[in-house]
Amino acid sequence: MVFKKVIRLLQNRRTARKGVWARWVGKNWAHLTYAVRVEPTWLEVNRLDIPVASLPASFAGFKIVQMTDFHGSRSVTSEYLDEAVALAQEQAGDVIVLTGDFVHKGNRHIERVAESLGRLRAPHGVFAVLGNHDFSVRNPLGVRRFPDLHREVGDALAAKDIYVLHNESVPLLRGAQTLHLTGMEDLWSRECDLEASFAGLPGDQPRVVLAHNPLTVELLAGRRCDLMLSGHTHGGQVMVPGLGRIALGPGGRKFSAGLYRVGKTWLYVNKGIGHGVPIRYRVRPEVAVFTLRPD
Repeated sequence: MVFKKVIRLLQNRRTARKGVWARWVGKNWAHLTYAVRVEPTWLEVNRLDIPVASLPASFAGFKIVQMTDFHGSRSVTSEYLDEAVALAQEQAGDVIVLTGDFVHKGNRHIERVAESLGRLRAPHGVFAVLGNHDFSVRNPLGVRRFPDLHREVGDALAAKDIYVLHNESVPLLRGAQTLHLTGMEDLWSRECDLEASFAGLPGDQPRVVLAHNPLTVELLAGRRCDLMLSGHTHGGQVMVPGLGRIALGPGGRKFSAGLYRVGKTWLYVNKGIGHGVPIRYRVRPEVAVFTLRPD
């Protein structure tokens, strides 16, 4: 009799453990399915007001739309890029900026990415800077697998009326008033040149800076930069409760996603449109919209 009770007790415990295991598998399988099938293409729009010192009156309410990190590849389809472009156009930006990593690896997807982005239009134009993947650089050492890739990417974008900035600034004009837009080459490319980028800019005029890698903000060394727009991190793509952005190293976690204040500079790190590995969890892809306000 006692033996039978022990057997039943063990059987009940096994059944309970199986139930717990089944619930755990079911719950986490649902999370994995969501992370692979839903969130990588579930776009969101993030809107922010940015105060800018000595902003000319005519630029009050000026709207900047940012997209970044497209990573054209087999898993980032033209249909999805077209959806992102349509969402960006709906924001009615005064200027549209694209902050790098148009392709993931090699030149196979350059033309179709450029074709999708070529549909972007804004009153003050569409501007871009290149990212480390466009330079075929996968780590801070600066080693390039495809030495001419950045030229191919730049030429394809330029052919679609997207102005690619190479360590240079352009004035955006409203009447007699000016807002400067500066674009720097990627930090890992070893071609980032701040002296050339800021050459000739009046210190009393506001400026917005495009720099693919957000760590570029640490090189400003007192140069005026009211707003820096970056990407590169993808927000880590995966954020696990209690563990954070597990795919990012210390450098990436420093400025991982969202708005930061670094000295007198507002830095925004966009989570990007595309992905490397096709998975996102609690880090949705985004179109960011910035409205400039007088400070």
